[in-house]
Amino acid sequence: MKRLVILGGGESGVGTAILGKKEGYDVFVSDFGKIKDNYRDVLNQYEIQWEDEQHTEDKILNADIVMKSPGIPEKAPIVKKLIEKGIPVISEIEFANDFTNAMTIGITGSNGKTTTTMLTYHLLKEGGLNVGLGGNIGKSFAWQVAEENYDSYVLELSSFQLDGIINYKPHIAIITNISPDHLDRYDYKYENYIASKFRITMNQTEEDYLIYDADDEAIGNWLKNNKVKAQLIPFSISKTIENGAFLNNNTMEININQEEFLMETANIALEGKHNMKNAMAATSVANILRIRKQTIRESLSNFQGVEHRLEKVLKIHNVQYINDSKATNVNATFFALDSMTTPTVWIVGGVDKGNDYAELMPLVHEKVKAIICLGVDNKKIIDAFGNVVDMMVEVDNMRDAVNTARHIAEKGDTVLLSPACASFDLFQNYEDRGNQFKREVRNL
Repeated sequence: MKRLVILGGGESGVGTAILGKKEGYDVFVSDFGKIKDNYRDVLNQYEIQWEDEQHTEDKILNADIVMKSPGIPEKAPIVKKLIEKGIPVISEIEFANDFTNAMTIGITGSNGKTTTTMLTYHLLKEGGLNVGLGGNIGKSFAWQVAEENYDSYVLELSSFQLDGIINYKPHIAIITNISPDHLDRYDYKYENYIASKFRITMNQTEEDYLIYDADDEAIGNWLKNNKVKAQLIPFSISKTIENGAFLNNNTMEININQEEFLMETANIALEGKHNMKNAMAATSVANILRIRKQTIRESLSNFQGVEHRLEKVLKIHNVQYINDSKATNVNATFFALDSMTTPTVWIVGGVDKGNDYAELMPLVHEKVKAIICLGVDNKKIIDAFGNVVDMMVEVDNMRDAVNTARHIAEKGDTVLLSPACASFDLFQNYEDRGNQFKREVRNL
């Protein structure tokens, strides 16, 4: 009996454990932190051995194969020891892929992954496909492979998950964009991070598709210098595309395999330039899979956006409060600020991931009337924008951030939470940060 060791007892770890047990592996789950009660209960229910708040080496280093949860860096001591011993360390996606014949649509990118994944799933489900949703969203892919019977999956894939693939290949891959993010995990080398994203296409063949942002400099440069076997389907909001998707005045046009699809942008539920790109990517998938055009149109017009992504919370005294807590890097915040049409009070800050704020400078000049720094260490933000805006305030909790914004904002303004940083200094995660923001706004 082969021994499967799983590092990390969260959603992907527990899902992999269930699938491993079903497929006849001797399974052991080890988490250096604390495993949540609901996951402990599941592991006990399936009679899977586990430990938390430690890594017992003699129970780990005897593995035949190890699944590492995406949040654990390769620099972690236990991972280093496994690699030194030549024990394969893979991702959940790689492990689960061996036990399903389902077609997958894999979606990666620095920004827009979640919206594009949710929208793609919505289009395919409405189009009548027997489709599951997994990866970074919802129920673990491995868990679904163990207990469900979907014909296809739409998977949101982080670079960390892609780092742990060997044979996995999506039939359709999407790279939404690439901007500097998580560089702390890639030796602060942008090229390493870019290469990691492109692992999504490394096993694709001529029968597969790679959908990508043709306006994105990093993607364009990589494609110039590297060969891809998959059929290339670009999308753009700035130039005409022959085989792919583009904007023609106020119409989204998609031409794939001699099939044409047109839709007025005014009828698409999602707003903003970045969301138009997300819509192009998702619609390209729907066209490749031959979903009815009328179904695509209806689905694009009734789609509800993703929580914590430019989410309109409330309008109070004619001031619009927007929750964009999911913007954990500069590029995401760029799109958020770019979509602002009124003077903006900007709440920013958290754990900096090697951010360069220079690209935000023109937008801050043009749109931002005041900055509220919400973080433990705000020095970098103050240094970048201290001379750009008239007012800058430091706070260390969400209540003070929202109350300060209320005092500064005037009728017709927008208060935007778009942190451009990770949340771990003051919050459990970006969801907790966004939920606290919404709660404080509703308490005004």
